Amino acid sequence: MFRGVFPAIITPFKDDGSLDEDGLRRNVEILSKTGISGIVPCGTTGESATLSHEEHKRVVEIVVDCSEVPVVAGTGSNNTSEAIDLTRHAADAGADAALLITPYYNRPNERGLVEHFKKVAESAEIPIVLYNVPKRTGVDLRPEIVARLAEISNIVAVKEASGSLTQVSRIIELTSGKDFSVLSGDDDLTLPMLALGATGVVSVVANVAPRATVEMVEAFLKGDIAKARELHYRLAPLVRAMFLETNPIPVKTAYRMMGMAAGPLRLPLAPMSEENEAKLRDVLTKMSDLTGDMR
Repeated sequence: MFRGVFPAIITPFKDDGSLDEDGLRRNVEILSKTGISGIVPCGTTGESATLSHEEHKRVVEIVVDCSEVPVVAGTGSNNTSEAIDLTRHAADAGADAALLITPYYNRPNERGLVEHFKKVAESAEIPIVLYNVPKRTGVDLRPEIVARLAEISNIVAVKEASGSLTQVSRIIELTSGKDFSVLSGDDDLTLPMLALGATGVVSVVANVAPRATVEMVEAFLKGDIAKARELHYRLAPLVRAMFLETNPIPVKTAYRMMGMAAGPLRLPLAPMSEENEAKLRDVLTKMSDLTGDMR
């Protein structure tokens, strides 16, 4: 299951700030037809930190209802009981897996991290994907901890966004022989992580250039390294544009420019600067051949 491209989708809002359910359905229905392997609602890109629990659950329900590909629902929290509640709901709603970020702000020690993920994994019969992004959470899910957690039967993958290829290599080394997958959590490192043994990516850029991202990953996995490298460099300007400012500010702005459902950001995220918005528009214009699937 954890092979290929899994766009981490935005959460579109109406102008009054409420959830745009129809827009969410349209976005998912379009993305589902682009060759992606799955879809990830309620992650960082989906502004999950500003969704109420009711909105969070509703987003998962809508995506499960309309997606033609497997759904990996973001269900993480820095409160273990909340993570359990969201994970159980995702399982009951029909999600195919759950993505759990490391508890942020609390900065738990190794024992706390292991117990947190163990309790959540035991709470619901659904595959669990760990999510390590220390630059956002303040805690690093070190390879040795990942290897311990990989012993739990339904913890089956990690989205690795530490930015360290050394760390990725060590995780793959320590989990070798286990039924455990490593997914890139950094679009700019997808190709080198595939070279180390990763099997796919949870992607931001795949929201705007899904087919090209799929083609890059599939080319590598089929052994066509030259084609994968070519697509990596073709996508590179678009990847950089997606991170001109804090994710998901650029990708949500890009969706608005492309006529997709997007709507406003929720504070504390604010609109892009005029300078960066102009840069983003320029890249989208120049790379319209890669973004045409979503227009």
